[in-house]
Amino acid sequence: MKVIELIDVFKIYKTEFYEVHALNGITMNVEKGEFIAIMGPSGSGKSTLLHLIGCLDKPTKGEVIINGTETSKLSDGELTKLRRDSIGFIFQQYNLVPTLTALENVELPMIFKGIPKEERKEKAMDLLRQVGIEDLADRKPKEISGGQQQRVAIARALANSPAILLCDEPTGNLDSKTGRQVIEIIRKMNEERGVTVILVTHDFSLADYADRIVKIRDGKIEGARD
Repeated sequence: MKVIELIDVFKIYKTEFYEVHALNGITMNVEKGEFIAIMGPSGSGKSTLLHLIGCLDKPTKGEVIINGTETSKLSDGELTKLRRDSIGFIFQQYNLVPTLTALENVELPMIFKGIPKEERKEKAMDLLRQVGIEDLADRKPKEISGGQQQRVAIARALANSPAILLCDEPTGNLDSKTGRQVIEIIRKMNEERGVTVILVTHDFSLADYADRIVKIRDGKIEGARD
């Protein structure tokens, strides 16, 4: 079952003086429960592709279909709901709220969804337990390590039980050992929860965790391997 379809997708950024062709006719499908690594040199279009799949941007041309819905036809409100309910994001910079505890950071997406206080606290603690840091629930981001912060970010990304998890260089700020631990947690969520994972990375050793590698260069798919 396809959860993501891209059909002849182009993304062109225009300024007053020039155009940047970030994506040049990308066509690809992602099946439910797949773990895909997207690789390519800097400027190849990897993050742009992830942003389109995550409904953070719209294509200049072509179709991005998520769970059977063509996203360019959705209103801003409908896109927000799709992101909130179906897509989790993990970034290189963690993007945690510095004034909130680990537990409160994980609760945040559930607040926006209107989940009752006791229910969201219980689920947030369970997610922290699953990523191995329930003992850090009351700590703020500055009080824990980078690897621990990324585990909080993973728990937060899973808070609303998304079908799709998008990871943009999630280990970029971590040492190799901690990076592998983080990827192993993501892989575990993929295997045990059936979450579809798309991982952008430069690290071939991390890409080995994926079911399939898609290589991008100059905004085009250069090749793919299982």
